[in-house]
Amino acid sequence: MTPRLLCLLGAECTGKTSLAQALAAVLPAVWVPEYLRHFCIQHGRTPQREEQSHIAEQQQAAETAALAQAQAQGLAWVVCDTAPLLTAVYSDYVFSDDSLYPLARSAQQRYALTLFLQPDFPWQADGLQRDGAQARSAVQVILEREMALNTGPWQSLTGSPAQRLAQVLKMTEIYKEMASSPYKKGTSSYQKYSKLGRTVPRPEAQ
Repeated sequence: MTPRLLCLLGAECTGKTSLAQALAAVLPAVWVPEYLRHFCIQHGRTPQREEQSHIAEQQQAAETAALAQAQAQGLAWVVCDTAPLLTAVYSDYVFSDDSLYPLARSAQQRYALTLFLQPDFPWQADGLQRDGAQARSAVQVILEREMALNTGPWQSLTGSPAQRLAQVLKMTEIYKEMASSPYKKGTSSYQKYSKLGRTVPRPEAQ
């Protein structure tokens, strides 16, 4: 079994961490926490412009390590609480620095599926990491632009925490079935897969 990366992406206060923790427990899967949170706690501040690339690189390195851990444990999924792409977007929004996009867009291709979480919940403060409801809206717009660039397969995710969890678990079950079943037009596998939408890829059989 080759583990797959499942990415949770969205602006601040869109429910990424709570969903990632729930998925890691239920699937089960290896959870990759957001490195930015660790950085802010360790340094007592948010990153400067010149430190943004370090944040993105460390997030990607943690994902690679988690894949090896999942492989050793026989787990099918690694749940990534954000992605280097979010760091690139914040670098663009906060510092007017677009230099991280090439790395971030390339990294986005590694994910079997990206779940684009929508801001369905009221904004709440969370220490140093959150910049406000206006920033959340602006970052979400930039992320929507990036998703439209086809930087890997993705699905929009809305609803309550319980509804989101149920939707993702259904997607992972269909992935599992598609990896082991014939993918031919007219079959039940094809019909289930087609309901996921055009952005979701045909998983390769393992």
